Amino acid sequence: MNDGSSTEALVATLRSGIAGLAPGDRLPSSRDLIARHGVGPVTVSRAIALLAAEGVVVTRPGAGTYVAARRPGRSEEAPDTSWQAVALAGRDHDLIGLDGPSTALPAGTVALSGGYLHEDLQPTRALGAALARAARRPDAWHRAPAAGLAPLRAVFARQAGAGVAPEDVLVTGGGQGALSLLFRAVAAPGSPVLVESPTYRGALAAARAAGLRPVPVPMDADGIRPDLLADAFAMTGARLLYCQPTFHNPTGTVLAPERRRQVVDVARAAGAFLIEDDFARHLGHGRPVPRPLVADDRDGTVVQVTSLTKPASPSLRIGALIARGPVMRRLQAMRQVDDFFVARPLQEAAVELLSTPAWDRHLRSLSTALRDRCAVLADALVRELPGWTLTHPPAGGLHLWLRLPAGLTDTAVADAARAHGVSVNVGHSYFPAEPPAPHLRLAFAAAPTPADLVEAAHRLAVAVRSVS
Repeated sequence: MNDGSSTEALVATLRSGIAGLAPGDRLPSSRDLIARHGVGPVTVSRAIALLAAEGVVVTRPGAGTYVAARRPGRSEEAPDTSWQAVALAGRDHDLIGLDGPSTALPAGTVALSGGYLHEDLQPTRALGAALARAARRPDAWHRAPAAGLAPLRAVFARQAGAGVAPEDVLVTGGGQGALSLLFRAVAAPGSPVLVESPTYRGALAAARAAGLRPVPVPMDADGIRPDLLADAFAMTGARLLYCQPTFHNPTGTVLAPERRRQVVDVARAAGAFLIEDDFARHLGHGRPVPRPLVADDRDGTVVQVTSLTKPASPSLRIGALIARGPVMRRLQAMRQVDDFFVARPLQEAAVELLSTPAWDRHLRSLSTALRDRCAVLADALVRELPGWTLTHPPAGGLHLWLRLPAGLTDTAVADAARAHGVSVNVGHSYFPAEPPAPHLRLAFAAAPTPADLVEAAHRLAVAVRSVS
């Protein structure tokens, strides 16, 4: 059990015990808690601190920890917030969620849901060291430039390709914030935005929050279909396409080499922007990763979104937008309205992280770990659920995309899986319109170990039998 889960378990135990005590009663000493619960002093200290922050206990240095006075209870009568339905009228967007559960999973649940690395796959020590070095800089808390720190913009420019300059980069607070900014900057409310079908559900949520209408464009094993894309532009008059050419979420598809130029040309001919979500550039499984579309774009058709969050940590909220021409000036102006700039200490920490050999070592080890985990989960599913269809083994990314057999619904399977200790993502939320078949998206990077993936596949098979 890691320290985080030990702390949570101890907090739950103490909270239960405190419920039977009176205000002012003294809790056992730290030494007694360590001996009684078999935990370390750090775990006890953190648990007491969390309870104190909640107002459940009060600590008195030299005297001990005591049950706090009870807070006045809330009225049993539920508050009447029905007036808000009128105030919010006209803003009825389907803001179905982003990757990752909004609440903590029940204890013992194996996570095959979400879009982030398990903490054991994150470069925690390198992140801590980078943040410590950044904090020691004399200008660490100075105001950051609106476009981002020059060294960080230079790193993102180099990653994008030789044709991209630091002046083409705007540092953002992660990829999701960049998408929200883009959708609001580029298209007027009520406008159509073309998207792959299926697509990242966080992009659907951001587009709908901006008042846009997602219009599906079918995919096949080689990515979005250029012929149907041209038809969609002609039929809708859209001036915006959102796509993920590399390790597409949720399918893992890579846009075929012969289509990459075609897709850009179709967007250019329509007078439209192409948003290239390049979130998975550092999530390859060992094979060469294709050049980003923005690297070969010379006239500003492609606007790229990229991020450090997926390959590093959910809390490293650092991303970038790469754009040329008037659209960049508009994005910079909207940045001033939204949040002025990304916090400088976080940018400085990102610079420190990316400029050390530890980052390259992390990416190499991550590539191996993701490849191995992908194979473990795919093999386990073949054994446990031979009737399910894996669309194709991905060469990168964090997920498997599976089509369910006839007679099963993704919602029923997901509910049964959760009851059997596995969390999964239902497939219908990744489609901008009616899904052609039921699917599940299964993460192989969120579970603690490969052995947990094998166990999750077994539990999932048991869950399926309960609803078949």
